[in-house]
Amino acid sequence: MRKVLLIRYGEISLKGKNRHQFENRLMQNMKGSIGDLAPRRIELAYGRMYIPILDDAEAVIERVKKVFGIVSVSVASVSKLDLDAICSVALKQLNDITGGGSFKVETQRPNKNFPLKSPQVSREAGGYLLEKTEGWSVDVHHPDVVVNIELRSEGAYVYTEKIPCLGGLPVGTTGRGLLLLSGGIDSPVAGWMGMKRGLEIIGLHFYSFPFTSERSKEKVIDLAQKISTYGGPIKLYINHFTEIQKAIRKHCPEQYYVTIMRRMMFRIADTICGQAQAKAILTGESLGQVASQTLESMAVINEVTKIPVLRPLITFDKLEIIEYAKKIDTYELSILPYEDCCTIFVPKHPAIRPKLGPVQEAEQALDIEKLIAESLEKTEVLELSPR
Repeated sequence: MRKVLLIRYGEISLKGKNRHQFENRLMQNMKGSIGDLAPRRIELAYGRMYIPILDDAEAVIERVKKVFGIVSVSVASVSKLDLDAICSVALKQLNDITGGGSFKVETQRPNKNFPLKSPQVSREAGGYLLEKTEGWSVDVHHPDVVVNIELRSEGAYVYTEKIPCLGGLPVGTTGRGLLLLSGGIDSPVAGWMGMKRGLEIIGLHFYSFPFTSERSKEKVIDLAQKISTYGGPIKLYINHFTEIQKAIRKHCPEQYYVTIMRRMMFRIADTICGQAQAKAILTGESLGQVASQTLESMAVINEVTKIPVLRPLITFDKLEIIEYAKKIDTYELSILPYEDCCTIFVPKHPAIRPKLGPVQEAEQALDIEKLIAESLEKTEVLELSPR
């Protein structure tokens, strides 16, 4: 009996004339996710995709569950468009479930050429299953098992389980964004949320050796690889930020250390966005969480770039962010005790509501163009793939 993984997608089905672009990207991303498994051809039909299952159903499901754009999947047995054949396949599906209980049959009939209507198919198949099985009864209101039948032009698909997936849009369909990846809990979650909305993510990490250790850099690389399991290979820029931080500490008022540091980061991010053709900057900022994440601080920091700054976590509290980090399996990496550059040279009393004029005046003590140019010259670029 031929089995396939039946793929359902949500928002894509609402698209108009550009729907095929989203479907093509979704298929490309699925191929990438299972590319190291046994080769097979992914099939596309209107509103559905099918991945043939060999002896690797669990492996395929685990990969596909992490592909954005997919709402749910089912392991379906394929039958020809014949009622007797459909009933036989449905019986096999129900017999594969041990323990008995209650069931009902639900039929969808997008293929209007099939001679029986959906309620008729459900009644005929339900009666057949009740007659041919022991330990099963029919319950149309609260069944233990739903036997689903989809009558499509390419065949009949029978399944008993819908496995929920991530939904969203296929990665790469809404552009490219540059994620400021710190190594903390928040930024990997922000990157994941950007990918859920179809963004292809590249990473930028600010590295302040020797104030931060080589282990802190390795931690960020591991985080980038972890989130790449949801969107494919990631390019990670590692910017050497030490001299900029030393210059800020030496020449600028202490209360503005954080504000000016963030402005320098955004200037560097702006330049890398131009090089990498990224259309937005993503951060893990949450409103009011720290001094640089007040509305006044964000406005002053944003002033150095015209590129849109996306803050997916802006209204989340820390506990909500931690729950997401655990869900996407980045939390344990993020809490490893290796500092990032944002934790050094932190003033005792940072400006919570800085004003643009005094900050710009304080920056005049820095040779901004030279510091940024030298920092960019030392930037490493890594190509990372899921492990």
